[in-house]
Amino acid sequence: MLISQAQLGLSGSVSIISSMGSSAVLLFAVPHGPLSQPWSVFGGHLVSALVGVACVKLIHQPMLAAALAVGLAIGAMHYLRCIHPPGGATALAVVIGGDSVHKLGFEFVLTPVLLNAITILFVAVLFNLPFPWRRYPVALAQRKAPDTQHN
Repeated sequence: MLISQAQLGLSGSVSIISSMGSSAVLLFAVPHGPLSQPWSVFGGHLVSALVGVACVKLIHQPMLAAALAVGLAIGAMHYLRCIHPPGGATALAVVIGGDSVHKLGFEFVLTPVLLNAITILFVAVLFNLPFPWRRYPVALAQRKAPDTQHN
């Protein structure tokens, strides 16, 4: 919240907080889920933010821009294999975020979206590190060695 609020002010940061909060639920409650993995988080938020900004710039009817932003973000995440449901909220946040978000344009993708995504991923790695059964991301989880003994 502090990262977003510093750049967008309170009213602008409220729109992006819902998507980042949803990411936190996935990363901390379901760290081994495919939707919680780093590529899904980074790719999902970034591509959705790009789509959202493009819709705001190209479509001046807010309801249509919002619908297309979410729909196209889902399509882009699917194509790039980075489905992250909070990404849909990120695309919507760009459209409904108001003037403080719209003025940022494509800069919104880097800060606050990329900065928030990096921060939440870093915290998720640190939070899950002390617990061997909760290693995050899945690539850090210890794999059980295959059984080489035959009976």
